[in-house]
Amino acid sequence: MPGREGLVTINVVVGAAIISGGRLLAAQRAEPAALAGGWEFPGGKVDPGETDEDALVRECHEELGVKVALAERIGGDWPLVLGGVLRVWTAAVVEGEARALEHLALRWLGPDELYDVAWLPADLPIVEAVRPHLGG
Repeated sequence: MPGREGLVTINVVVGAAIISGGRLLAAQRAEPAALAGGWEFPGGKVDPGETDEDALVRECHEELGVKVALAERIGGDWPLVLGGVLRVWTAAVVEGEARALEHLALRWLGPDELYDVAWLPADLPIVEAVRPHLGG
């Protein structure tokens, strides 16, 4: 097809800022080794043919065993260290209770506890952007 030579595929990762009762859900990575132990927003890669939103709902179900409803997008494209972008939405659990199915641990953080965990570098700047959504 003409003109396709200049197209660049952007690696898109989606994350959920799951909020309940004024607290934010943080998930501790189990793998890969370079990221293990760091804290992140749950989510993952967008599969070919999948919308960002559908990917995020799927990832939350796979990683946490919950169904989420997405609300507001936080910022634009947040750059990732190894290339690509992270796109984050606020979300609420509408079915189930979050469990660490693919993570080492989960933690609900109140506004005064947001920095009590070691956020991964890509997620860290987003934490402050999420704070106003916690209320209080």
